[in-house]
Amino acid sequence: MAVGAVGVEAGHGSPLAYGGELTFTVVMTCLVAASGGLIFGYDIGISGGVSQMKPFLQTFFPKVLRRMADAKRSQYCIFDSHALTSFTSSLYIAGLVSSFAAGRVTRSLGRRGVMLLGGALFFAGGAMTGAAMNLAMLIVGRMLLGFGVGFTNQATPLYLAEMAPARWRGSLGVAFQFFLALGILIANLVNYGTARLEWGWRLSLGLAGAPAIVIFVGALFLTDTPSSFIMRGKADLARSALLRVRGASANVDAELKDITRAVEAARSSEEGAFRKLFADRQYRPHLTFSVVVPFCHQLSGMMVLTFFSPLVFRIAGFGSNAALMGAVILAAVKFGSLILSTLVIDRYGRKVLVMVGAVIMVVCQVANAWIMGAQAANGPIPRAYGVALLALTCVQGAGFGMSWAPLIWIIPGEIFPMEIRSAGQSVSVSTTLGLTFLQTQTFLALLCRLKYATFAYYAAWVVALTAFVLVFLPETKGVPLESMGSVWERHWYWKRFVGDGRGRGKPASSPSAST
Repeated sequence: MAVGAVGVEAGHGSPLAYGGELTFTVVMTCLVAASGGLIFGYDIGISGGVSQMKPFLQTFFPKVLRRMADAKRSQYCIFDSHALTSFTSSLYIAGLVSSFAAGRVTRSLGRRGVMLLGGALFFAGGAMTGAAMNLAMLIVGRMLLGFGVGFTNQATPLYLAEMAPARWRGSLGVAFQFFLALGILIANLVNYGTARLEWGWRLSLGLAGAPAIVIFVGALFLTDTPSSFIMRGKADLARSALLRVRGASANVDAELKDITRAVEAARSSEEGAFRKLFADRQYRPHLTFSVVVPFCHQLSGMMVLTFFSPLVFRIAGFGSNAALMGAVILAAVKFGSLILSTLVIDRYGRKVLVMVGAVIMVVCQVANAWIMGAQAANGPIPRAYGVALLALTCVQGAGFGMSWAPLIWIIPGEIFPMEIRSAGQSVSVSTTLGLTFLQTQTFLALLCRLKYATFAYYAAWVVALTAFVLVFLPETKGVPLESMGSVWERHWYWKRFVGDGRGRGKPASSPSAST
């Protein structure tokens, strides 16, 4: 089957073909599902603030505390500890491991079932880290959280992409990142409030169980996606789910017919989905962007800055409380920038956000490199320059928040055809978590060695990867998932791999269109 042939044969290439409205039900369904991002965001935001709390360091990392008192040590190297970074990165290596199995589990249990499983793992991990008595217990708790991340990050973007109408898929897909950013903001506020308490770090870590309850209970009231029902042979439930989220005025039967055709085509070649993704020529663009998109997200430099912003602000000369407040301000700016991306992503498209976000990030990173290099050579930077560093970091966060922050979830969730969708999402999530592990494990050592040039290092990556995306990623706004193949078939470069090589998909009835 040529990718996208189903959409061509069915004749529903326009998102208007199915009709229907943006119903209250689909909005609430997507919001509840997207709240899974709240848990992930909380775990991203909590680790950096906790890592600079003295009672926490005294309990688990006393060597770091001694370094902080050593006036002779470079401020860039105070927190350079593999044990300390393991506290943060252990979550992501566990997420990487679970993501390998998440695709098969998602096909078996459905998107909703995996979200329930992820919520339960999050709750267990939060309870264990909050009650940790030693480093081993702390790491195991973080790994349980990581297993939850691997499963929910696999299922939730697919759930949102499959439930949202094509015209609003971008805006509703942003909801996951919206909750993720909200989770980061809440985590930083919690850290700021608990930093003065001797046992505050336990409260910060243990509260991860609260959003876990939200997603678990919320998922109990969700219906699974029509695609997931069809894949498990439950056509009646698929129609009911589609009618529930599209409304009575929608052409439900036409959309269900296209979904069924896509699933049947996928089922005929379901075995070896990973082999097909890596070996079949027609899936070359999908494989490329399942890897490139996570690289764009991670090598922007903003994710490690999100994890370690309190530590970076401490290195820049901020006091403990000021560093935590700086992290709160940064999280609030990123959260606010998502509102802008929600308003424009389905109007101007994905690539406009990529370009604007890249310009903002590169300018701010170069400016921060200059400030740190010129002003921090002989100790903490002057207060005025410290404020400028915080302001530039917040503007950089806004650029990231309106571009790759939401696009890391939206693009992989919409570009894969049905037959490799779970496999493709697994590769994307695995790449993201693998890069996150490497970044969190090595960032503090990188900062110790490159010092202020660390900012320029990430700016160079943003320039290179943005250029690649602008040239090779086609625009996907408003395209129904079942017709996404036609986008690749018309692309100046990828058409040589997809379809008949001349920018036209082969008809589904053609013998050569089958796999």
